[in-house]
This record gives sequence, C-alpha cells and structure tokens, in this order.
Amino acid sequence: MEPALIETNIKEFPLFAKGKVRDVYDLGDKLLIVATDRISAFDVVLPTGIPDKGKVLTQMSLFWFDLVKNVSESHLITSYIDEYPEELKKYRDILEKRSMLVKKAKRIDVECVVRGYVAGSLWKDYKNQTMLGKSDHVELYGIQLPSHLVESQRLPHPIFTPTTKAEEGHDQGLTLDQVKKMVGEKTALDLRSKSIQVYKKAADYAERRGMIIADTKFEFGILDSRMILIDEIFSSDSSRFWDKKVYKKGRPQESFDKQYVRDYLETIHWDKKPPAPPLPEEVVLKTLEKYQQAYDRLVK
Repeated sequence: MEPALIETNIKEFPLFAKGKVRDVYDLGDKLLIVATDRISAFDVVLPTGIPDKGKVLTQMSLFWFDLVKNVSESHLITSYIDEYPEELKKYRDILEKRSMLVKKAKRIDVECVVRGYVAGSLWKDYKNQTMLGKSDHVELYGIQLPSHLVESQRLPHPIFTPTTKAEEGHDQGLTLDQVKKMVGEKTALDLRSKSIQVYKKAADYAERRGMIIADTKFEFGILDSRMILIDEIFSSDSSRFWDKKVYKKGRPQESFDKQYVRDYLETIHWDKKPPAPPLPEEVVLKTLEKYQQAYDRLVK
C-alpha cells in the first residue's frame, strides 16, 4: 500500500482553498480540485491519512455527477490528465484518479443536507426533543416530524436540514427561513428543491444496488446565473451508506463510511478539539476497506 497523500504542492498555480480533504488550485476561470487522503472526524482533521481514500472519493463523485446530470448540472469539466493544462501533466502521478478540473462558480455558503432516515445528529436531536415534549409532532430545523419515530427509521419523505458552511469548527444547523435571510427566498427554495431531487435520484439507484443512502450533503454554486453542484457528491465522506439486506430500524446501522473512525475516537475519550490523535493501523485499514466496499457496491 502506498503512503497516504496528506499534502500537495503544485507550484505553477496558486492555492485557491485548502479544505479538510481537498486542495484547490486557481487556474483563472477554472479550478483544479485534488482529493488528498486526509480524513476528518467531528470537524477536525486527523494527523493520520487513509491511503488511496482520495482516489475512491473522486471516482465516486465522477460517477454520481454523471448519474444526476439530468437533475442538476455540475462544475465538472474533465478528470482526464491528458486534457489538463500542460503545466499539470508532470504531476500525473499525484493527480491521477484523485483530481478534477472544474468550472469556477461562486459558492453558496450553505451546506445542503438531505436526510431520508433518522440517523446521526438528527436522531440525537430528535431523541432529546421527544424526551421533553408530549406533542404528536417534534419540530427540528423548522420541520415537523412525527413523535413516534425510532432510530434509523425511514422518514415519511426526505427532509432538507441545511447547516452553515464553517471553514473551521462545527457547522450550525439552519432553518429554511434562516437560509432565506442569508441567500434570498428564491435561492433558498431552489437549494431545497434541487438537493432533494438529486438525493432521490441517487437513493433510488442505490436501492436497486442493495444500498441505502440514509443522508448526504451537497454544495452548490452560481455560474452564469445557473445553480450547479460543486465540490463532491455521494462519497463516503459526505454520505451515510447502509446495507439494505441487514438494515433494521430501531437500532444503529453499520455504515460504509468513516463511522469506524468516529467509533474508535469515542472509545479513547478525545475531547474532539485539535490536535486530534493519530489512528492505529487497524483503524486505517478497516476504514479504507469500508470506503472501497461502498465504491464496489455502488459504482462497479
């Protein structure tokens, strides 16, 4: 196994942004996005990378961008190195399978989260609310939900639960009304509509492959007055994947994502503040296995 790629250094172009996982370079009217092998948990980047993770994430996103193209345009131009500018071709060994050349759009600073099942932070918030109230409904993120749902249960319909797009630290949940105040009513409603449409398209496909997409998150940008998908979509970093064959509501599900990392970090009582602890080799290998399984089940 090759060492994890933690940092990139492409000197010919300025660094446009450095995210938790991706390094983005400015090519003028285009951007080069490179998915490293960095991994974050609880919004903190860990010192240990997951070898080849960036390649798996990129290949998954490329597949999904093509699948949902009739629902939403994306920023993708190409992922073929031979079609990149000449200055980048000498970095082929680094860029192959883990990079995309994309259109430069103006990012909308809202994390567009869509949930089809009661899991993760939604389950924690839901459980807290049901313990407090006696109503037939629970209100979360400005959305009314039935009060009798159990963990991992499918929601009556997918819901849009956006958050802030924090550069550092934790994203904060938003109601649709708050998003309207941030970006305007039309844009907010378009974000909700487009996010749910894209989720449904992918979730329907995944179910036919024996997989459940419990929840996911998107980013959108504006290009020539059009709203387009940017960043990544339906990767194991941005989505919660479950095996449909062993799914059973009323309990946690085994996920094909970085839940293995989160579970490990919970056992060592880390305070979830930087600096993060290193990961043991067993956790690294198990996490890579989960990412690869998700790719094999959904894409191959």
